[in-house]
Amino acid sequence: MKKTTGMDRSLTSKWRPATQAVRGGTWRSEHGETSEALFLSSGYTYDSAQIVADRFAGEAEGMTYSRLQNPTVAMLEERIALMEGAEACRAQATGMAAMTTALLCQLSAGDHIVGARAAFGSCRWLLDSLLPRFGIETSVVDSADNAAWEAAIRPNTKVFFFETPANPTLDVVDLEHVCGIAKAHGITTVVDNAFATSALQRPMDYGADVVAYSATKLMDGQGRVLAGAVCGSQQWIDEVLLPFQRNTGPNLSPFNAWVVLKGLETLDMRARRQSENAVALGRAIEARVPKMLHPGLPSHPRHDIATRQMAATGPIFAFDVGDRATAFAVLDALELVDISNNIGDSRSLMCHPASTTHAGMTQEARDEMGVTEGLLRINVGLEDVDDVKEDLDQALARAGL
Repeated sequence: MKKTTGMDRSLTSKWRPATQAVRGGTWRSEHGETSEALFLSSGYTYDSAQIVADRFAGEAEGMTYSRLQNPTVAMLEERIALMEGAEACRAQATGMAAMTTALLCQLSAGDHIVGARAAFGSCRWLLDSLLPRFGIETSVVDSADNAAWEAAIRPNTKVFFFETPANPTLDVVDLEHVCGIAKAHGITTVVDNAFATSALQRPMDYGADVVAYSATKLMDGQGRVLAGAVCGSQQWIDEVLLPFQRNTGPNLSPFNAWVVLKGLETLDMRARRQSENAVALGRAIEARVPKMLHPGLPSHPRHDIATRQMAATGPIFAFDVGDRATAFAVLDALELVDISNNIGDSRSLMCHPASTTHAGMTQEARDEMGVTEGLLRINVGLEDVDDVKEDLDQALARAGL
């Protein structure tokens, strides 16, 4: 592989996904390093005044300032775009920076957005609290009701926004159907794909316009750094997203970009193995709990859709044990699995969403979403799944289940 091969789409687009995840986007300096270089620099120098003028005018390629470009971040952006099947990507400081940027860069006062009611707490806060402050109208719908999406459209609807699978209730959106409705009405679809990543699901293959990520999750996969990304067409990234990012600055640090680059090298193996472990664990405990929310199991109402549009159903699922006291008893009895509100980690983690990730929401909103007091969400890691089964078995037993 030559020094710039990883940036040559005429070559890299022909590679298979696992190869893209390891080598896509790689750009080597004159030193010929094997691992991507870490460029810690806020600014750049130029050999002439005309060179820098041409770069700032967009008439020449090259770095200008690390709020706009950085070699390490650029490698990550190219790799994520390549894996996603997108023309372009811009990295963000966090997952929520990615979601906020993906929406605010294209919405103005008087516009309307339709979002799925089941969502990460901060994503619902964007819909319920932030956007209305700027005169942007919002509606939420049951994402499993295909007809509800079209019924919610208004003359000023500009965006559909949803997660699939959703956090933490694992609601599954029929990507082809909902994206098709959006395209028919000239609406931009923004999909939060953090629970799956491109290793398990590529929303653009089903018609999505924009895909946003918390790269903190499966992309890093080892609980090390915060990161985000937004993918779309080159024109949309350059003309819609980039002006917002350039002037507001939700940029990813080079170090965090380098860490995520390393995580992407093993993403495919981790995501598939963790998905297998999650299905095995779900099967093992399903009969023990009052309610199981797992798209990888036939009991999920949208199991068929999930398995049709996903290569595997991911490492995360949820189950309801009835009430907060029982949920806390299960968490407190864990010996191997950690109590943590993160997901996508190589370690198995469990949390109580109503008191953590969705604690800032009103009780009414949590009830609407199905985030009950007895709901527990688990991220199944890379441990031997039999050890995780044994830990959940004893924790459920000690909680009276």
